Amino acid sequence: MITHGSGAKQKMARKNYNKLYGYNKALDGWSNMWQNNVTYLHYYYFLKELAINMYKWEGLPDTIDERFLELTLFDNGYGLYFRDEIIGDLFLQCAIGGELDVYRIPINRMAYSVNGYQNFKTKADSVIVFNNFLHTTTHIDIDMFAQKLYNVSRAIDVNINAQKTPLMIVCDEKQKLTMKNVYMQYEGNEPFIFANKNFETNAIQVLKTDAPFIADRLSFEKNRIWNEAMLFLGINNNNMDKKERQISDEVNSNLEQISMSRQIGLNSRRQGAKEINRMFGTEISVNYNPELEELYNAMVFGTDNTDENVSRETSESDGDLDE
Repeated sequence: MITHGSGAKQKMARKNYNKLYGYNKALDGWSNMWQNNVTYLHYYYFLKELAINMYKWEGLPDTIDERFLELTLFDNGYGLYFRDEIIGDLFLQCAIGGELDVYRIPINRMAYSVNGYQNFKTKADSVIVFNNFLHTTTHIDIDMFAQKLYNVSRAIDVNINAQKTPLMIVCDEKQKLTMKNVYMQYEGNEPFIFANKNFETNAIQVLKTDAPFIADRLSFEKNRIWNEAMLFLGINNNNMDKKERQISDEVNSNLEQISMSRQIGLNSRRQGAKEINRMFGTEISVNYNPELEELYNAMVFGTDNTDENVSRETSESDGDLDE
């Protein structure tokens, strides 16, 4: 965490941060609330990064930020392409409403930016680019996958920790803080735990919970959810399973589903690019990003796995998914 300003402001900022993310001073460490938040955000940000890197735009003017374009489509489901008289071509967030045309597309649009910039446009001098044909955001889907992955990941953490500490401590209220400190040393792998001679051992009971080990089954469920998320993003994830467990029909079916997933967002973007080119005389095109899968394989498997890369397989069998 980075804070700026006076000492009092920094202290208040740290207090608010600790309250939000679950810092527990009594236990001198981060609580489960913080672990929950970090786990969820880890999966959400990772999946979001993959989502906003799914498509690669070519021929965009220098005044348009490709990252912001995809981020806007991810968060809002649509954005506005128009030509500013001074700056040039822009792609910004927009407010839509009012009268619709026969295809239920808003006629009036107000482009805006966080710096206060606003520009009123119409159907005659701007193009709304949509994230998909339903005009919905990708955030909802990524949030759902992140929630599921967070839930099963924390369940795995709890189950594994239960193998290390399968016990319940019963003590008097006055000994509660003492036992928390003892447990913290026990959980921290301390080889010796020291107590003074007045430590009351007779008033303490330790009950074994004997939690069964199910982390392996939970990991299987986690992989299933992860595979579903990768399918949604159009990423080949067959390498997560052993080759000998897959038959050719399963592989071909998976490739067809990946192809369909890629087309969902690609079709609406290509429609937008076509309308932009017709209105502004540009030569903008968009395709599925062939580098995304290589990046994913490098991050997850430590290699690009080019021999199994679906981008190559499908381009040979289907005449290139991006055509």
